[in-house]
Amino acid sequence: MNLLSIFWSLVIESAPWLLIGYLLAGIIKQVIPSEWVHKQMAKPGFVSIVKGAFIGAPLPLCSCGVIPTALAVRKAGASKGATSSFLVATPETGVDSISFSFAVLGPVFALARPIAALTSAIVAGLLVNSFDKEEGVIEPVKAESSCCHSKEQEQKTAEPGLGEKMISAVQYGYGRMISDTAKWLVIGLVAATLITAAVPQSFFLQWGDGLLAMIVMVVVGLPMYICATASTPVAAGFLFAGVSPGAALVFMLTGPATNIATMGVIREQLGTRSLIAYMVGVIVSAIVSGLILNQLYALYGWPLQLSLMEEGVSYPLWRHLAAVLLCALLARVWLQPLFLRRAELLEST
Repeated sequence: MNLLSIFWSLVIESAPWLLIGYLLAGIIKQVIPSEWVHKQMAKPGFVSIVKGAFIGAPLPLCSCGVIPTALAVRKAGASKGATSSFLVATPETGVDSISFSFAVLGPVFALARPIAALTSAIVAGLLVNSFDKEEGVIEPVKAESSCCHSKEQEQKTAEPGLGEKMISAVQYGYGRMISDTAKWLVIGLVAATLITAAVPQSFFLQWGDGLLAMIVMVVVGLPMYICATASTPVAAGFLFAGVSPGAALVFMLTGPATNIATMGVIREQLGTRSLIAYMVGVIVSAIVSGLILNQLYALYGWPLQLSLMEEGVSYPLWRHLAAVLLCALLARVWLQPLFLRRAELLEST
């Protein structure tokens, strides 16, 4: 099976679920305002940590997009623990990556991934609060209040209708969300293709399927700058190359949550002690989740869903059309700026 056919099979298998996930991401963006997110995590303590995890998990934000949102949450008065919990849960999972996981890895991974992400986020938040206690409550940064009453009235009267919200949801899901994830999604698909085609099973089987294999996945995922969606096909490639389900889950949890950019922001904004607690919480929770998942697979004999990696799989026409649409949306991310730049040059001349 050549590289092109493996790549196209991955695209065909994932395209419908990615398109659904991006649309749901846009709808969630319209339904859940950022002001409400900030308000829910303003009070310090265990409740705000749990809220940070459950609010962050479905939000359509990748590893880069979560950073400014988390900083806004912190400035709104959230504790270090709640901010850390939000920072872990948001990039580790989301509606788009869950739907993608269902398509590529099957229902077990689609369920295990958000559960492990929520657990990891809560543990990390609790550790940060425990080992880096704040002396006082962070006062929220207040916006300017001039003409507040008139502005609020204007906002109420200018509330968009359902049709406008749906249009905005589509524009956000198939515009901003794809722009934010396009590069890493393509990198993930290409990496999965190369791993599937070129890496022999013996390479990963030498590490076994227990703790050592998971530590290797931590080392692989720790410095990577990869979003939850893009990590999914890479994990599928690892599984096809012989990695255990638990080790693949470890990669999908640590990759998005522990990239260098996020670690730098945590150290700068929350401090070194918070960063250490954050890292320990994420890594230990991921490994424990991986060990549990391996035990469940062994106990119940669940099969791995890797049909997209197998040769001779035929797909209906609508799947090919969905794949073409996804490729067009991805290509637009790079082509549109070129056309706009060309138009500007023509106008200037």
